[in-house]
Amino acid sequence: ARRFQWPLLLVWAAAAGTGSAQGVQTENVTVAEGGVAEITCRLHQYDGSIVVLQNPARQTLFFNGTRALKDERFQLEEFSPRRVRIKLSDARLDDEGGYFCQLYTEDTHHQIATLTVLVAPENPIVEGREQAVEGGEVELSCVVPRSRPPAVLRWYRDRKELRGVDSRQENGKVWSVASTVRFQVDRKDDGGIVTCEAQNAALPPGHSKQTQYVLDVQYSPTARIHASQAVVREGDTLVLTCAVTGNPRPGQIRWSRGNESLPERAEAVAETLTLPGLTSLDNGTYTCEAGNKHGQARAPYVLVVYDPGAVVEAQTSVPYAIVGGILALLVFLIICVLVGMVWCSVRQKGSYLTHEASGLDEQGEAREAFLNGGDGHKRKEEFFI
Repeated sequence: ARRFQWPLLLVWAAAAGTGSAQGVQTENVTVAEGGVAEITCRLHQYDGSIVVLQNPARQTLFFNGTRALKDERFQLEEFSPRRVRIKLSDARLDDEGGYFCQLYTEDTHHQIATLTVLVAPENPIVEGREQAVEGGEVELSCVVPRSRPPAVLRWYRDRKELRGVDSRQENGKVWSVASTVRFQVDRKDDGGIVTCEAQNAALPPGHSKQTQYVLDVQYSPTARIHASQAVVREGDTLVLTCAVTGNPRPGQIRWSRGNESLPERAEAVAETLTLPGLTSLDNGTYTCEAGNKHGQARAPYVLVVYDPGAVVEAQTSVPYAIVGGILALLVFLIICVLVGMVWCSVRQKGSYLTHEASGLDEQGEAREAFLNGGDGHKRKEEFFI
């Protein structure tokens, strides 16, 4: 049998013999790899003649409705005077090509239905080219080894699209597609997520294949000491915790006290330092140190142990000071009230004397008017004294 390679894009067509009006009509089919495809032959004025369906290798699949090729993936779904329909399950790239639908009468009629198999991309493979370090750049690659048509790759970081550099290579009927992206990183980017997304026509609309990459950014350590209590008195137990960050995380934390050794009672275990039964002899600056290959970090803590008696005395002296202040304020207010009362009394007495003098003047004028009552044309005036 001869092998034929047919184009992937076909249109509806019909063929008819020279001496007959009978004919056959087919249509193209597109299916995703692994999917189900239906191949249909439409018959016009079928008179019971022989109908043969063949695969792209010109092997007969069905002869007048009878199976001829032992491939269970092909099933005859319909055989009628108007239509012959077969179903192909688990479609493969090897199944792609032209399927012949032939009607044998006085003249042979045939049409070809071309089956196109698309390949959906698998989940992209994302890798980092080198170790990311704070202040440097990271380069990521995204690869889809099989797709048809070639997959379109996109990068996303914090919901923002990144511009990548794409490349593709054809391997037989499928394509290998790759994309790379570069960007600068800082310590805050450690643990961030970068996504590579792949799409092509083999996937349902709105669907894509995605792979997330978690950034691993290395940076120098930091250290900070947290105390179990703010005020420390003699006899208390103090626990200091050294909070350390860094990538890679420092493997060992060292405790020290200035130029002196740690108290014999001190217990240093990893990031914690426990100081039981404190006395004033434990005063000093305690330091925790941590490091990795990118640097060192130190954190100090100044310990001051207070005498309980001094603290109590200082606390009890506060109420007496408050009482003394209140008494002084009351005395000041009483003095102010007394001064105000004296001032008001003096002011009222002066006003009385002034009015009394004024009354005497008026009384003299009245007496004079009484004695001179008949003088001139003035009428007599009476005054009440």
